[in-house]
Amino acid sequence: MAELETATLAAGCFWCVEAVFDDLIGVEDVVSGYSGGHKDNPTYQEVCSETTGHAEVVQIIFDPDKLSFADLLRVYFTVHDPTTLNRQGNDIGSSYRSAIFFHSPEQKETAEEIIKEISEAAIYDNPIVTEVTAFDKFWPAEDYHQEYFANNPSQPYCAAVVAPKVAKFRQKFAARLKK
Repeated sequence: MAELETATLAAGCFWCVEAVFDDLIGVEDVVSGYSGGHKDNPTYQEVCSETTGHAEVVQIIFDPDKLSFADLLRVYFTVHDPTTLNRQGNDIGSSYRSAIFFHSPEQKETAEEIIKEISEAAIYDNPIVTEVTAFDKFWPAEDYHQEYFANNPSQPYCAAVVAPKVAKFRQKFAARLKK
């Protein structure tokens, strides 16, 4: 088995992103949290107040023998809109920005290559605005945010926003889902 790798990705609400990546073959763990800000150990309320500079992120631990970083990013770019600055649907603010926090020069290079690949394929009508930034720190979100969709599927936001994203993901990537 290869040494596990870490990816830190922002794509709007972390409840949506965590629910998607939890199902993907090669993913060992997904933790919702915060990165990209200037305050140590921020709270959800502080991040939502837009005063800390953090993005809602997921930190994904994955096995590169089962899932390459490039393929992980290809999934990432299908489960959110990377062309809207500081927004995903009705979630507005820099805490909902699209960002890849790279952990190595190789991850940075791969992120730039995948952005170029997707841009050249003209999948989106507008340019990709995903930030590619060096990883600094990750702060896990409060316990109640972890596995939020799995634990709260009937919560109104989950039913209206998360469930359709997860269903679309599961249909598109059915062959890559954990059994």
